[in-house]
Amino acid sequence: MKITDVKSFPVWGGNRNFFFIKVETDAGIYGIGEGGITWRELAAAACVDHLKPLLIGEDPNRIEHLWQLMFRGGFFPAGRIACSAISAIDIALWDIRGKVLGVPVYDLLGGLVRNKVVCYPHIGGGSPEQLAENAMKTADQGWRFVRWGTPTEGDILEPSKAARETLKQCEAVRTAVGDDVEILIDVHTRLDPQHAIPLCRSLEQFHPYFIEDPLRSENVTTYHQMARHVSVPLAIGEQFATKWEFRELIEEELMQYARIDVCIVGGLTEARKVANWCETHYIDIAPHNPLGPVSTAACLHLDLATSNFGVQELPRQPGTILPEVFPVQVSFEDGHLLPPTSPGLGIDFNEEAALASYYQEGNSPRISRPDGTFTNW
Repeated sequence: MKITDVKSFPVWGGNRNFFFIKVETDAGIYGIGEGGITWRELAAAACVDHLKPLLIGEDPNRIEHLWQLMFRGGFFPAGRIACSAISAIDIALWDIRGKVLGVPVYDLLGGLVRNKVVCYPHIGGGSPEQLAENAMKTADQGWRFVRWGTPTEGDILEPSKAARETLKQCEAVRTAVGDDVEILIDVHTRLDPQHAIPLCRSLEQFHPYFIEDPLRSENVTTYHQMARHVSVPLAIGEQFATKWEFRELIEEELMQYARIDVCIVGGLTEARKVANWCETHYIDIAPHNPLGPVSTAACLHLDLATSNFGVQELPRQPGTILPEVFPVQVSFEDGHLLPPTSPGLGIDFNEEAALASYYQEGNSPRISRPDGTFTNW
């Protein structure tokens, strides 16, 4: 069996774009993948065009070999955009391998270690009281976790004020849902240590499951400073491409949860390596998943076969996003994703529907400090 084509599909999903690829073979079996790096979908598609000549005529079963070829084949190691493209192709190759052997992808990763995967949604609210009310509604629907982000005032973020408001939110939510619902707070790389450290210390009294990305990701050495001052669990890594970017955080035990993004890190091949490395330091994975149906399926298979797993991000329930493009998606029930039984990833792809929902121009939301200084969204 040989690869005959690799097709890119930048797809508009109603309020944002998604990036999918299709790897075709001469056996008539195809695989579907998804890339991350939101708002840079066309750059990833262009990178796929560069990688395609390396793949045409190759055996899709040689997944590790093709990963090395894509990552190192241009001499310069792949960065985030290229790793997004590689991730999409890698996921598609695992989909093909499962279909060839007639088994779900999780069987290829070692088989089931759990019967279902616990997930968390995104919640919001214009005030601490409204957020708490939404948290209770979410818990009543069967979710065991609730997550929200550090608040802004429109497009303005004043760090000290945002920290005080986050504290009020956490107190209101914990009072509303009690101790049996886990709380996750996403700082979204918006703060520096002088604000993140006091915030994390003040939140410890409410026992959050984790605080996500309290600092910018460029210099992970700064997490040594966080570790000296805070005891709340930290979840880090959603912006990282490849295992090398995770190295210091794992080896120095600076995080408790690895926010692996399967669609950025290098696909299931690289995600599995990071997860296994984390196990040697008793770090659980909590995969990042702000994307579409393929990302959700890929995360699910990784979670099902990984013993050191915490919780799965799921802001979009299967079947609610791009149902025309993906008429068959993975199953969800009472706050949990369920194991697929069909071969590969367990999803179907409608190419015509994908072509009919073509990419639309857009950019990331932007926020600034009160004086107009740009800051991370």
